[in-house]
Amino acid sequence: MPVGVIGLGDIAQKAYLPVLTALPGLDLRLMTRDGAKLDRIGDTHRIPAENRFTDLGQLIGSGIRAAFVHAATDQHVPIVEQLLTAGVDVYVDKPLDYTLDGSRRLVDLADRTGRSLMVGFNRRFAPANVQAKERPRDLIVLRKNREGLPEAARPLVFDDFIHVVDTLRFLVPGDIEHVDVRARVRDGLVEHVVLTLAGEGFTALGIMNRMSGSTEEILEVSGGDSKREVHNLADVVDHRGQPTVRRRGDWVPVARQRGIEQAVLTFLDAVRTGKALDAHDALRTHELCELIVNRIEAL
Repeated sequence: MPVGVIGLGDIAQKAYLPVLTALPGLDLRLMTRDGAKLDRIGDTHRIPAENRFTDLGQLIGSGIRAAFVHAATDQHVPIVEQLLTAGVDVYVDKPLDYTLDGSRRLVDLADRTGRSLMVGFNRRFAPANVQAKERPRDLIVLRKNREGLPEAARPLVFDDFIHVVDTLRFLVPGDIEHVDVRARVRDGLVEHVVLTLAGEGFTALGIMNRMSGSTEEILEVSGGDSKREVHNLADVVDHRGQPTVRRRGDWVPVARQRGIEQAVLTFLDAVRTGKALDAHDALRTHELCELIVNRIEAL
């Protein structure tokens, strides 16, 4: 099956190409405007010269059925529009766009063309998070912290905090009836943000501290007199009396641990079977992110 990979930056090289190049039955075709990078990465992964492109139109013209888009976010809308219009199913990195209007345009176009549009929310597929969803979840706390990275609200929320927002939406056990946003902003840069989502019988807290002195991601779900912690999508600690620790297996690939492999397989299975994946739920995450940005900027 002919599949394109558009944009060959760090996320493509570290996360996606190792998965895609190991899958049988794929005829991979690479595209970037940087010819030197294209040849270097093509040589690394033994991609034939005829499957390397510097022009999107030529890549589409080669007959690809699906594409993975890892280009810069500000290029997502024009690239994905061209692909969907040409009848190509699309997997695209989050966010769809930095604006809600741009995101809606892509989802509406996918609906009109009947093509799949899948957003790379890999944490929905990470085994530790999937297993956490099977636990009591009266209270959910997700912390995703950074070291020395205060940033303007829109890129912070749509590039990074969006993972927290989407993971909480994935894990909450009911309809969200209340949304609260708190943040510390200094000199126009967000130092931390706290999101509260609540509904009948549950509360979910999403926390990002960009001045925490540490890079970490810690999930806690609790209820029914038990608690589970997930550290950096890998190690799991269960609390019911004495804590028990379960660490990631030494030979488990990082892409599988982080849900990237599973997300890729879900998308490709849909392409093969002709099932159109719906991006409306992903759009709701973008809508919530827009609300968060607006509330931070109003502080």
